[in-house]
Amino acid sequence: MTDVTTPPVEPTTALRAEPQGGFGRILGWAMWDWGSQPFNTVITTFVFSVYLTSSSFGPTNTTSTALAIATALSGLFVALLAPVLGQNSDRSGRTVRNLRVQTWVLAAVSAALFLVQPDPSFLVLGLVLLGAGSIISEIASVNYNASIEQVASPSNVGRVSGFGWGMGYLGGILVLLLLYFVFIQPEVGLFGVTDTDGLDIRVSMVVCGLWILLFTLPTFFVLKDQPREKAPRVGVAESYRLVWASLRSLWARSPHTVYFLGASALFRDGLAGVFAFGAVLAAGTFGMSAGDVIIFGAAANIVAGVATMLFGLLDDVLGPKRVILISLVALVVLGLAIFVLHDGGATVFWTLGLAMTAFVGPAQAASRSFLARVIPEGHSGEIFGLYATTGRVVSFLSPAAFALFIWLGAVITGDDNTQYWGILGIAVVLMAGLAVLIPVKTPQEQVGSHQA
Repeated sequence: MTDVTTPPVEPTTALRAEPQGGFGRILGWAMWDWGSQPFNTVITTFVFSVYLTSSSFGPTNTTSTALAIATALSGLFVALLAPVLGQNSDRSGRTVRNLRVQTWVLAAVSAALFLVQPDPSFLVLGLVLLGAGSIISEIASVNYNASIEQVASPSNVGRVSGFGWGMGYLGGILVLLLLYFVFIQPEVGLFGVTDTDGLDIRVSMVVCGLWILLFTLPTFFVLKDQPREKAPRVGVAESYRLVWASLRSLWARSPHTVYFLGASALFRDGLAGVFAFGAVLAAGTFGMSAGDVIIFGAAANIVAGVATMLFGLLDDVLGPKRVILISLVALVVLGLAIFVLHDGGATVFWTLGLAMTAFVGPAQAASRSFLARVIPEGHSGEIFGLYATTGRVVSFLSPAAFALFIWLGAVITGDDNTQYWGILGIAVVLMAGLAVLIPVKTPQEQVGSHQA
């Protein structure tokens, strides 16, 4: 029996020993990050979420709290669905096929946001569609992350993961600028689109759907489902039993991987909170217009894309854990600085907010590469399913903490708009993830301590 008090040597990774197919194949894989980015950048962060929390849908505190609650609920649904769908992909060997279908549904939901008109009666519809898209996007990401083994090796997985995240941010720049200059900024945009009835924002949602549909196509040309023996179908209850068995097996052979799943669940939720509520803060607290938020988003994506690619190089040299630690410490410090200096106006947000974006992507990419390095062969879908599930089990924390601190701020100060207090909630979640991550040992540290 394995003695779990002494960390065992990590199992052989699912990554192949040599790079798979060169840069062209990596680029094709990374196009999913590029193509799916409008949902993260335009819809959940810089455009639609700002539109949905505007005065057209109700008071700032009401719409911000409603968005936080909807985000938390969608996270709980992901936690419930990811084990079942992750097991299905892993057992059926249809990871790529499932990714393709989920991507197409995500494109349809994104385009359907056109239906959300600027009126309080449409707030619920907007929140439901946004929540549904978030669930689909997260489940699709499980299959996409699992496919990294088709294009990366142990020697370049940090660069590959960072390149993918960086491509996503750069894709976000282009789509933001496209929408801003073609539909949102002009008084009369392309096809005669104006801001009457929010038409400029709503048409932008249709463009997002088309972008997702078209630019993810290269991914499905380079990725193919791996042939495997067909496994028998299992029910929902059995799927959850298998997930629990997988977690117990993973604990027995690699307890620090389980520790990392717990730590990453916390800090990834904090990272998601930074982007999910950053643009909302920009508009509601720092008085930035919708156009200003989009320009900030473009600048943020440039900074994030370049930083993530550069940190990907450091990942392969320093190791992913050190990259994550550096990023989390920087984010907590910068977040607290924004809270303290919020009276400084938009200049404070431009300066410190852009600095924060330089550390979100590196932490996310390094988290993916950390896990990819320790996944046993044939278990990528299973482990990345656990990765999503453990993350979403606590995914209500950042939205709930954001809403809670807004409420606390209102109670303490008596002000009507205490939205900036929400950043303290995000900082608390990031600090919790940092505290849990510090004692986690990397594969190299485990081997060294085991030999000692």
